[in-house]
Amino acid sequence: QVQLVESGGGLVQAGGSLRLSCAASGRTFSIGAMGWFRQAPGKEREFVAAISRSGGSTYDADSVKGRFTISRDNAKNTMYLQMNSLKPEDAAVYYCAARRGIMVVTGESDYNYWGQGTQVTVSS
Repeated sequence: QVQLVESGGGLVQAGGSLRLSCAASGRTFSIGAMGWFRQAPGKEREFVAAISRSGGSTYDADSVKGRFTISRDNAKNTMYLQMNSLKPEDAAVYYCAARRGIMVVTGESDYNYWGQGTQVTVSS
């Protein structure tokens, strides 16, 4: 099994920055691509960004392009999401996800492992 633990959430003013981390443990050799999703109150969970196993390929949702950057350090079994120019509409619980497949995908059902989430609050 794989365990994922997010950290780095918190309260930030609009225009500010936060960096989320996702630490993987367990059978980490089985992890392929990874991704970030988020869920705001009253809304469905949505895709934010994904990264291939090597880190050479990434894909971002249109809503975060140019503001968020996904990366990973396989030596540390950790994935990151650098969030800049945060907006109130970015406020949500952010979830880390991992899949056994190597392709970068955006669908929730394509991911095998999930973290518990970390809260991001953006004040206007």
